[in-house]
Amino acid sequence: MGVGSATLPDAAPALPDAAYVVLSSRLIPGMDGGYTIATLARARQLAAAGVADGTGPQLLTFDPGTAADHAEHRRAFAEQGALADPSRLRNLFDEAVAEGGGAADWLRAAADAAVSADPDVEYRVLADPEGRPFVALPVIPGNPDWHLTEEPVLVYDAAGAVAGALHGFRGLYRAWLDTVTDAFGDRQIIVICESRQLGELIADWSDPRVRILHTIHTMHVEAPYTPDAPMNTLWTRWFRVADRFDAVIWPTATQRDDVVARFGSSASHVLVPNPIAPVERRDDLREDGLVVVLGRLAPGKRIDHAIRAFLSAGVPGTRMEIWGGGPEEDRLRALIEELDAGDRVLLAGYTDSPGTVLDRASMIVTATAFEGQPLSIVEALLHGAPVVSYDARYGIRDVLEQGGGVLVPSGDVERALRGDPRTPDRPGTTRGAERRGPVGRCSVEPSAFARRAHRRDRRCRRAPVASRLTVVERSSSRDHPSPCRPRELSSERIPG
Repeated sequence: MGVGSATLPDAAPALPDAAYVVLSSRLIPGMDGGYTIATLARARQLAAAGVADGTGPQLLTFDPGTAADHAEHRRAFAEQGALADPSRLRNLFDEAVAEGGGAADWLRAAADAAVSADPDVEYRVLADPEGRPFVALPVIPGNPDWHLTEEPVLVYDAAGAVAGALHGFRGLYRAWLDTVTDAFGDRQIIVICESRQLGELIADWSDPRVRILHTIHTMHVEAPYTPDAPMNTLWTRWFRVADRFDAVIWPTATQRDDVVARFGSSASHVLVPNPIAPVERRDDLREDGLVVVLGRLAPGKRIDHAIRAFLSAGVPGTRMEIWGGGPEEDRLRALIEELDAGDRVLLAGYTDSPGTVLDRASMIVTATAFEGQPLSIVEALLHGAPVVSYDARYGIRDVLEQGGGVLVPSGDVERALRGDPRTPDRPGTTRGAERRGPVGRCSVEPSAFARRAHRRDRRCRRAPVASRLTVVERSSSRDHPSPCRPRELSSERIPG
């Protein structure tokens, strides 16, 4: 999706004087959809609020790509206007290499010389551009819990010999975080963790300077996506440590309320919608009869539902464009051919100008099975395109119940496409984009994070007003097993 400079309210409170760090498993142009968009938008808002003199937070990533890959990512994001300062986007493996070969000093210092490789484990050896190894990662195939392995991570010296090892990915990641945060001296450090896998690995971080705000980007339940539906193992484990974070940031009120109702309120669950940048709307580009689907072509998006509903509605003078890429592309192309709909339905591919696509659209259709916060729907409304959507958790109802589109039951898109604006329980839902109510509600100033960073645990006495902008002592619960336990842990499954 398009990105730009986020705006802040005129009276936004000043952020606390602290070092700000954002943790993300990866940030790669064109990947991970709304997650990447929201993470970078949040960083831009913090930069606009004056973090690091306007350069923004440190953005720390952990994917084992090459230094050349990561340099290209920074270049692409900078070209899109997605980064206030490209140098703030850093990567563990870029900084794990010594100039003269082998692992960097910080990595070798953290390695335990008494730990050696497991002969029964396959390793992926990472080398610098000259082919000199610096680290080897254990390969844990087919296991979504790979990040929790205690298998040694091997560290090489300049001669190419194994100098020692760290205890799993936790040991590797924490060694780098300790190195990064050592540079901050005695300053307070506000860590915004954007990834649940990273969150599991830092939940016991006991540095008294650190406050951890853990954001959520996605659905926590699986099919049938009801509040009491089963969860996968990652979510189940994550909820057991949720109260160790200083705050858990949910993107929609509905999801936060469902979580509190199911698991209780021992954790600090707060609402901060993901940020959305302002757009330049072009109504002069609007094309009558153009129905658009925009997003990743993945099974959960159920784009085949949208295609069938569009063709079944049979509204004269309409056509559908499907923008995006993903694993369902071949199957959708075959479906279009099977339905002999090539003259009305176009798989348009990836676009680097989604705003223009939204400006051209007369209607946006989504048949997704689930969402976290539907940034694409909010952007469609900002561009003046009404939205027809399944009433799926989470976020879609939070946005469209304010106006600007139509909510329909799962499988009932055809009725809305025929022009019936009625919804299951809200007759007469506004279809026109001119009554968009949710736009302002989805643009959030970074001071919301500041307030979360300085809020006492509800088990502690609230500080006097004069001292509420002083960072409080961390709750001791971080150093003990979490009392937050799911009430229902049956029927769990690990996703493929």
